[in-house]
Order: sequence, then structure tokens, then C-alpha cells
Amino acid sequence: MADVALPSQGTHVSAGLRVGRVALYAVLGFMALLFLIPLYVMLVNAFKPLSEIETGNLITLPSHWTLQPWLTAWGTAQIGVSAHGLKPYFLNSFLIAIPAVIISTLIGALNGYILTQYKFRGANLVYAALLFAVFIPFQIVLIPMARLLGMMDLSGTIKGLIFVNVVYGIGFVTLFFRNYYAAFPHELVRSARMDGAGFFGVLWRILLPNSAPIIVVTVIWQFTNIWNEFLFGSTFSSYSSSPLTVALNNLVNSSMGVKEYNVYFAAAIIAAVPTLIVYLLSGKYFVRGLMAGSVKG
Repeated sequence: MADVALPSQGTHVSAGLRVGRVALYAVLGFMALLFLIPLYVMLVNAFKPLSEIETGNLITLPSHWTLQPWLTAWGTAQIGVSAHGLKPYFLNSFLIAIPAVIISTLIGALNGYILTQYKFRGANLVYAALLFAVFIPFQIVLIPMARLLGMMDLSGTIKGLIFVNVVYGIGFVTLFFRNYYAAFPHELVRSARMDGAGFFGVLWRILLPNSAPIIVVTVIWQFTNIWNEFLFGSTFSSYSSSPLTVALNNLVNSSMGVKEYNVYFAAAIIAAVPTLIVYLLSGKYFVRGLMAGSVKG
């Protein structure tokens, strides 16, 4: 009688793992598909003539590919009283985001350094107050901030929007740097002080050169928030200082006559390109930075 090989327990376990892995990949693939469908619809319709969109089929690929919606959104679309597209507002967003990110990052590093390396009475209370700012809704600060900008003669200016975004971002960046520096070896700081390094010498020569992971986290976080910010931009900007999000809203909601949906799709993608580039170039460093200490404490 021929021997019959029975499946071992290890075989059952391996088969179970394979089924579980396939199920996991299926769920992840489905979730990725859900996120990518809106982007696909925007992309394919941004390359279609308006006549194809008006037929009602938004899913199919264009039968006639065209770059005209992109050129119109960038350079000639009617926004407000002028037909100059998104180009000037794109520049405004960079003029707001880049200084605000740099200033808030430096302030966050300084706050984190002081709160962790210089113990003083009330340090925990100061940290709690800064952390409380993280949970304050944007809408609550609109009137006090409008009053403050008026007193500083910064209403409706690029400088005013930089100031607002720096102030509102200090709570987040202080949280990041404080938690990162709390795990930093105090022996290095004490050694630097014994070698004669002063207050800013420790910060510039010891802490900041070893803060690349948390700086990347802060830059990505702040740049994304400031670039996509709409409420402050619509409230505190003038016509000449409006950021890209405000211009995009005006393009879609204030245009008269025929709705050029292909131009709207192209404009929305143009507005998202800088943040997509930031994430594609530094997304893995963002995760490393979070793992290195930003979520500790």
C-alpha cells in the first residue's frame, strides 16, 4: 500500500500566512485605488477639450489630447478682474511659505532647545501654553489677529501672511523640537559648554547639525500646511497678496458664463504640484524623522 504524505502543521501555517498576505495586499490596493480615482479623473479631464467633458463621461481617456487647459489655467484664466491666470498667485504662495517655514523652524528649534536644556521655573507651564496653541481653531484667532495686523500696519500684505503663519505654526514646531531634544544626549551639550560654547554656540554647532530628521519633519509639515492654507489667506490678504488657494477658489466660484471644468482640473493639479514634489523627494525622511523623536514624550 502506497504511503500518503499528510500536510504538516508548518504547511498549514505557511498557507495561512499567504492567504493573510494576499488579503492584506488586496485591502491596501483597494484603499490606494480609492485615493487615486479622484486624481485620475482630474488628470484625464485636464487634458480634454471642454466639448468632451460636456458629454458627461469623466472616466474615459481623452480622444483628443490638449494642453490648452493647462496653458489657460497658468497664464490667461480670468481671476477677479484680471485675466492673468494662476502665475502671480503661485509666486505669492512661495513668497509666503518659504520665509514662514524658515522662521518658524528656527523659532521651534530655539524653543525646544530652551525647554529641554535650560530648566527654569515655569518651563512646563510655558510648554503647556505653547502646546495649547496647537488645539486652537483657526476661526477663534481671526478677529484678534486682524486687530494685531492692523496695529502693525501689515494688513493685506505678504509680510502679514508670513507673520500669521509663523505665529500659528510655533505650537506645532515647538512640540516637534522639544520632544526631539528631550532625547538628545545631555553629555554632548555639557561637553560643549565646558569647551566654551555659549548659548547660541550650542544651538548652532551641536544641536542643529544633529537635527536633520526633525528639521525635515518640520519643513514638510509647515510647508504643506502653509501652502494649502485658505482661511488666513482669504481673510488677511489683498488682491495683490492673495495666495494660490484663494486664487483657485476665485477661479472656480467667480467665473461667469461657461464653466471650463478642464481648466479647473488643471488649475487644481498645478496648485498641488509643489506639495507633491516635497513629499516625493522627502517622504521617507519624514517617516524617519517621526520615528526619531517627534512623537515621543
